[in-house]
Amino acid sequence: MPPTGATSEHRRKRPPVSQTIASATPAPSVPPAPESATGTGTDLSALARRHGLTVSGARPALPDYVRALWSRRHFIAAFATARLTAQYSQAKLGQIWQIMTPLLNATVYYVIFGVLLNTRHGVPDFIPFLVTGVFIWTFTSNSIMTGTRAISGNLGLVRALHFPRAALPIAFALQQLQQLLFSMGALVVILVCFGQYPAAGWLLALPALLLQSLFNTGVSMAVARLAARTPDISQLMPFLLRTWMYVSGVMWSVDKVTSGDQLPHAVTVILQCNPAAVYIDLMRFALIDSYTAGQLSPHIWAVALGWALLAGVGGFLFFWKAEEEYGRG
Repeated sequence: MPPTGATSEHRRKRPPVSQTIASATPAPSVPPAPESATGTGTDLSALARRHGLTVSGARPALPDYVRALWSRRHFIAAFATARLTAQYSQAKLGQIWQIMTPLLNATVYYVIFGVLLNTRHGVPDFIPFLVTGVFIWTFTSNSIMTGTRAISGNLGLVRALHFPRAALPIAFALQQLQQLLFSMGALVVILVCFGQYPAAGWLLALPALLLQSLFNTGVSMAVARLAARTPDISQLMPFLLRTWMYVSGVMWSVDKVTSGDQLPHAVTVILQCNPAAVYIDLMRFALIDSYTAGQLSPHIWAVALGWALLAGVGGFLFFWKAEEEYGRG
């Protein structure tokens, strides 16, 4: 039997039970720290490209974007027609309001400006002059106003489906062109009632409307992008359009105001190059016999073409630049 002192020393040297269990239990494996995705580890961007993955909602290249728009031309036309049909579906008079609205506006403007303010003085065929101006201005005004809601008013469609977002403002502008063509029948009747009969010169209305449509579409796309980011623009736009109307010669003759020396030369040039006034004057020149080439500003067709290309191409590029931002946030 070992001595008592040795037994006590032996017990002092034994490790505790908990330490024995801990040393017997294997240590858990710790996963190595992930390596940088851009360093020696896996490059996620390269992996996505290798498997044909792309960024959701990324802006496509301009040629691809144009091809995608062209492939959806039938959708754009159908969407515009559907909106035009549904616009007055709740009204008892229905589509008649497409004609009545500009006619009522023309009546009000005639009473205020033609009778009370006597702007008809010295303007031959004032009623055809006024009605033509109102119809053509309404085309531009409505195209721009609806453009402000092209994206912000269709967020459900934008977020649910993948398609070129420019299809929406283009469809809205096409809707306004269809509405103008529908109401042109009333304009023709008014012109005939006041002695303006169809002639070969009326064919000039076609290129004028084509240039104006391109201009309207470009401006519509530009304001669609601005309003998508800043919705308050849609509240401000009616005041801007009303101001623009008053300086565009809708109710008065730009030629009569700028013919004298009362205005500074810079103001005269601005009034003559005002795009709304340019397209209104071209339509008056095409449809009204008494509105002659001498009343047009110099190089008016070149100015009309320049505005159409500047607004059409510039507005399209401006809208395309923010393609990946629409419907976000």
